[in-house]
Amino acid sequence: MVLQDSFAMKSSDIVKYRVGRLQRGHVFTYSDLDMDVAKKDAVIKALNRMVEAGTLKKLSKGKYYKSVITPFGELQPDQNQIVKDILEDNGYLTGLSIFNLLGLTTQVGNTIEIGKNDLRQVHKRGHYKIKYIRQKNTITKHNIPFLQILDSIKLIRKIPDTNLVNASNRFISILRRLNDAEIMSILRLAEKYPASTRALLGFYLDEAGKGKFTPGLRKSLNPISKYKNLEIASAFQKAKNWNIV
Repeated sequence: MVLQDSFAMKSSDIVKYRVGRLQRGHVFTYSDLDMDVAKKDAVIKALNRMVEAGTLKKLSKGKYYKSVITPFGELQPDQNQIVKDILEDNGYLTGLSIFNLLGLTTQVGNTIEIGKNDLRQVHKRGHYKIKYIRQKNTITKHNIPFLQILDSIKLIRKIPDTNLVNASNRFISILRRLNDAEIMSILRLAEKYPASTRALLGFYLDEAGKGKFTPGLRKSLNPISKYKNLEIASAFQKAKNWNIV
């Protein structure tokens, strides 16, 4: 079917056609349909009628999606889709939203955490709670994977459905696979993280066979400070070299 000229079709017909071409699970707004601004009210009414008819789902005010249907039921959009407008505004998924992707836990919750340079109030989209974690480093597309690792080390005690030893082994495995340039990047970013995070990072790098990179990290720590983590200290002999006790 060839789309007729917009003057020969009702706005609702054009909306249905353009929505029909969108992928399921894709979150969109009125502006994504590329409609005449003068017809905005008519377009929004058409979208809301589609929601009432069950052919569309409304995520939050002005945000819609076509749900993905599987043999196991209806799926929510991917978290990246749910908050893509926030991520495009200099943000990145972190914390509870990244633990699963890093292999730190099998749990996927209904809270989405986003790293940003400025903190914002907690709010909701659909059944998801959106929370923010302040990032002191400048956020770039290149450094987001390293910030996600550092955030996860910082939040190690909040990782669900695991223990500190298993989480530590996973961090060691992740760091072992990084090349020299990537290790240098993560070390530069770590300068703006708490001392306890830097101590854990240094210990993990030692365990990962990357000890040649840690002298500068060690100098950044107060030699008399202690970092209480008995579970890790009991499981790893090298932990005491970083005052993890």
